[in-house]
Amino acid sequence: MFSFFQKKTPLTTIFPEDFVDIHSHFLPNIDDGSKSMDESVAMLRRMHGYGIKNIICTPHVMESVWENSSEAIQQKLDALNAHLKSIDFTGISVTSAAEYMLDANFDSLLKTEKLRPLKDNYILVELSFISAPVNLYETLFNIQIAGYKPVLAHPERYSYFHNDFSAYSKLKAAGCLFQLNLLSLSNYYGSSVTAVTLSLLKQQMIDFAGTDTHKHHHLDFLEKIADRKVLKLIEPVLRANAFFRK
Repeated sequence: MFSFFQKKTPLTTIFPEDFVDIHSHFLPNIDDGSKSMDESVAMLRRMHGYGIKNIICTPHVMESVWENSSEAIQQKLDALNAHLKSIDFTGISVTSAAEYMLDANFDSLLKTEKLRPLKDNYILVELSFISAPVNLYETLFNIQIAGYKPVLAHPERYSYFHNDFSAYSKLKAAGCLFQLNLLSLSNYYGSSVTAVTLSLLKQQMIDFAGTDTHKHHHLDFLEKIADRKVLKLIEPVLRANAFFRK
């Protein structure tokens, strides 16, 4: 726990020992995240330097863009872990789930495939940044009927909810858990995202957090988050992420 008597305490120094990053894109050459094995290793070393020792990679699964199968994700994970072992990079656990876009293809996957969960039956899902799907609540219902629990990635970033805050309460009532992007604690995504982030935290609507790291640039900004009031708000959420330790 940080001290309010310290002049500056970066977010990257207060991660709990058992923190699990449940949203990241470290698997190389599978989506818009890491572009090489070397880049993956370099970013993982930075994460380890923050005290983050448990990471769940969540490559995108998106129709006509990144149609990653569970088998393809597993192959990339196996290759990354084999490489980490070959260079004697120990003290870090890297597993994988997926980040599922709620599109027409997802409806098909839900009916025909075994999805890759964060843990147990918790699956990470995302929405388009342009507009919510017209069948959003039907899909959320179907996810739960299929035996899964939806964890909505970065709800604070969907600008079409910003002017209707009641939409967040409706999503929670529909069974959605919320995963905050830690970069939203800064102005990285814009001031409106930051404002909504703080409102969601103050109303205790955020369940978990993730870095959603795609590249070094994201980690550069993560290291700049040091507002003491903001860190006090996010501390209980960071502790909640221990739930995903395997």
